[in-house]
Amino acid sequence: MWTNTLNPVLLDLGPVEIRWYGLVYVLGFFLSVWWLHYLSKKGKLKLNSDEIWDFAFYCMLGVLIGSRLFELFWEPAYYLGNPLRLLKLWEGGMSFHGGLVGIVVAGYWYCRKKQLNFWELADVLSFPTMFALALGRIANFINGELVGRVWNGSWCVVFPEYDSACRHPQTLYAAGYRFFISFWLLWLSFKEKFQPGFIFWNFVLLEGVGRFIVDFYREDALTLGLSLGQWFSVVMIIIAVVFLWKRHRGDWKLIL
Repeated sequence: MWTNTLNPVLLDLGPVEIRWYGLVYVLGFFLSVWWLHYLSKKGKLKLNSDEIWDFAFYCMLGVLIGSRLFELFWEPAYYLGNPLRLLKLWEGGMSFHGGLVGIVVAGYWYCRKKQLNFWELADVLSFPTMFALALGRIANFINGELVGRVWNGSWCVVFPEYDSACRHPQTLYAAGYRFFISFWLLWLSFKEKFQPGFIFWNFVLLEGVGRFIVDFYREDALTLGLSLGQWFSVVMIIIAVVFLWKRHRGDWKLIL
């Protein structure tokens, strides 16, 4: 058993606080920009520096808007009672599924505007996005949020800001599988020349499966035996399987 007394504030500068949670979003943004520049220099991406920054800005905006709007599914009364709460990003509450929808919409919009191949850019962003999501779950753990179900195993954790029960550190489970998926996506990025979209749909499928499994260890309200996050993940899995079956059956042969 271990008690989580980690401080969610990295630096307290009086009127300004630098929190681990916010730092993750900044790191995720710059990791994505660095990755895009790296692939551009390698000739694997046809974007110049200005276009990379513009594209990254669109995607970050999509993540922020989508992830906050999807919080309405989790706490409708809280946000509908005062919609301005959606603007209070520093309070936390960022839906992964909403962020995914947001970044897809923003990225597609940018690609249509610039007449770029959306699936190629979706493949490129898959690795840094998943890596940033893994870091995000570590930040959730530091914040003592998204707690796991009560459990008395040898590595259970007490989150004193929540209650005195010992629980699964499910955010660390989520970080673990996301790091694993990150390295799989990185390996795919250098393995072969797949059809555009293959790496992205690997991202969607594996994240959906991982989230579905790990959420069984998360303290969450259930609907028909599953949490809302699991139902969204089921949708992800179904859509990814359909696309991988219809468009990418040949790409699996390049891996085997």
